[in-house]
Amino acid sequence: KLRQGMAADDSKFEFLALPSDGLQSKSKETTELFRKWGLEDRMKIATFTYNRHFQSYLKDSFVKDFFQSPVVNSTLQVVSSSGQQCPLSLAADINRVLVEEVPCSVLNMEFFDRLYSAGVVRQSGSIVKCLDEVCSDFLISDELRKVLLDEESDNYAIFNEVDREEFLFRVLKHLVLGGPVNQYEDEIQPYLDTTKQLYKDLLTVVKDPNTQAISIASTALKVQAKVDEHLVFPGQLEHEQSFCYLTVDNFKRHVKAWYHIWC
Repeated sequence: KLRQGMAADDSKFEFLALPSDGLQSKSKETTELFRKWGLEDRMKIATFTYNRHFQSYLKDSFVKDFFQSPVVNSTLQVVSSSGQQCPLSLAADINRVLVEEVPCSVLNMEFFDRLYSAGVVRQSGSIVKCLDEVCSDFLISDELRKVLLDEESDNYAIFNEVDREEFLFRVLKHLVLGGPVNQYEDEIQPYLDTTKQLYKDLLTVVKDPNTQAISIASTALKVQAKVDEHLVFPGQLEHEQSFCYLTVDNFKRHVKAWYHIWC
């Protein structure tokens, strides 16, 4: 899915940082939830503007230019070997990028209604508990995390592989799994509400003036940056919760980088 980016055009994309953190709806409550889930310190959103028209076939060169931009490199943060956060520019000279286009076709939160019908979540909104087990370094103590992680779970198949590729599914999964120190929720609603907010803030929605149909205009890309064969961003080690997504709004020529570093 992730593949090495090659330059597709001689004309480079150039980037300028914008003062917004990209999370327009961030509230005191949302900040507290990020803290509770262990995401506050190492989950970030940075917004940039760029200079030329983006199209999907240019995604590899776009991402390569993004990570080779001095502006981007001085804005994005990495974690040093001592555990301190520092600018990406101190890491090394990036010469490889891995790019995966992520589907963004889901338009409403009914996508998650199957959690109720499958008995993962009770009608009251409480998440059904289960016996503790460990899967992929994560403690699983409820049916929601089982659905997200455990392929042997009875309910894993309620989301097929196409569903799991969707950006909305990924947002929920990343929020539920959280950071290394995570106080999990007993109720589903905080996860759903925060997923909806983040999804809306990261993507641009447009309405067709003729049909009134709503569609998502942004392109979402999951990305990694390397120096030769060595991963340098978002983290130096592969991990489910070390991730970076770029969401590209070609109408405004804005790109938002949403990323988290596990350790």
